[in-house]
Amino acid sequence: MRLGFLSSHGGSGARAVVQAVRSGELDAEPVVLISNNSSSQALAFARQEGLQALHLSSAHHPDPAELDRAILSALQRAGVDVLVLSGYMKELGPATLAAYHGRLVNVHPSLLPRYGGRGMYGDRVHQAVLAAGDAESGATVHQVEAGIDEGPILLQQRVPVQPDDTLETLRARVMAVEGPLLVAALRQLGQQL
Repeated sequence: MRLGFLSSHGGSGARAVVQAVRSGELDAEPVVLISNNSSSQALAFARQEGLQALHLSSAHHPDPAELDRAILSALQRAGVDVLVLSGYMKELGPATLAAYHGRLVNVHPSLLPRYGGRGMYGDRVHQAVLAAGDAESGATVHQVEAGIDEGPILLQQRVPVQPDDTLETLRARVMAVEGPLLVAALRQLGQQL
C-alpha cells in the first residue's frame, strides 16, 4: 500500500505513520507528501525521510481546477494507493476526491460529528470542547468526502477531559491518540484493498 500525504504545517499524522512503517508496525510505503505551504515542517520532515516532497499551492496554480489536477497528477505519478490528510487546511478538488474515493482518510481532533466543519481545526476544537464543559473529547479517523469533516467514520478514540485541563493539556492528550488511531485505520484499510 503506497501512501501519499497532504499537509499544511507540522504533519504530525504523517510523522506517526512514517514512524509506524519504519518500525514494522504498518505494512505500507510512504512515497510522497504535498504541502500548500512552502515552509511547512511537514515538507522538511518528508525530505529527511526520503519521501518525495512537493509544494503545490494556489500561488503556482491560481485556478482551483488546475491545482486539483496538479495534485492528482503528482499523486498518480507517485503511484499512491491511499491518501492521508495530515492537517491539510485546504479543501480538496473534485478530481482528487473522485480518484481517491474510499481511499482517502483524515484524522480530526474531536469525536465527529461534534466540533467538525468549517473553522473547526486544531486548537479551535479544543477550545470549543473546554468552553462547552464536555466530559470527554478524542480523535476521529474518517473517509473524506466533499463536505468538511464529513464521510464515514472509520475509528474513534475517546479521551477524558479533566476538570483542570487547559488548552495545552487537552491538546496533548488528544494528539497522543491521533497517531496510533490513524495507523490502526490505515492497517484496517490496507486489509480491505
